[in-house]
Amino acid sequence: MSDATLHATDQNPDDFAVQIADQIESFLVAVTEVAKGDEPDSAVPFLLLEVSQLMLAGGRLGAHEDIVPDERYEPDPGPEQDVDLLRENLARILDPIDVYSEVFDPYEPRKAPVPARISDDLTDVITDLRHGMVHYKAGRTTEALWWWQFSYFSNWGSTASATLRALQSVVAHVRLNQPLEELDGLDTDQDLGDDALESEAARVMVQEIAGPLGLRPVK
Repeated sequence: MSDATLHATDQNPDDFAVQIADQIESFLVAVTEVAKGDEPDSAVPFLLLEVSQLMLAGGRLGAHEDIVPDERYEPDPGPEQDVDLLRENLARILDPIDVYSEVFDPYEPRKAPVPARISDDLTDVITDLRHGMVHYKAGRTTEALWWWQFSYFSNWGSTASATLRALQSVVAHVRLNQPLEELDGLDTDQDLGDDALESEAARVMVQEIAGPLGLRPVK
């Protein structure tokens, strides 16, 4: 499947590779559009939807049998596309709620939450997905599927699921009219424990973020 036939009308829409690639491409396009900042009022609900749909693709990749690439060594996909501007734009749009706390591995006992950023997470995920998309558009379908599956297990799956929990939490706090704990000064370079995270993370209340981010509490 070459770049020229990526969207050919004779492609079988039931083909696993086509469906996965379509879901991933939709996510890449959608997040790039959000980062432009043209519709900041709908940013959070839209990202919640897009990350949720991406996780469906990830779940399908995870449940699929191991995908074995055609070649022993990965063909060179070329230089990675720069994501710094995308990250900066997302950070600006999501500023009130960009920083959140996350536990990397729920099966590791007594691990303290650490600070993370939605903007960093999204660009990290996009970098992985774009890498596979280069192979897909070059006709290396099996290589693309292998990379998406491998990176789902090793990186973007857990990163996207953490982002999804953060976005869902923000929407839930607003829609249920449950103010967030007062947070002040969260630094993502610090390794903080539970008490510090509760007392140190951005001074954000639902009343301050609902309007700018397009969220409304339920009546």
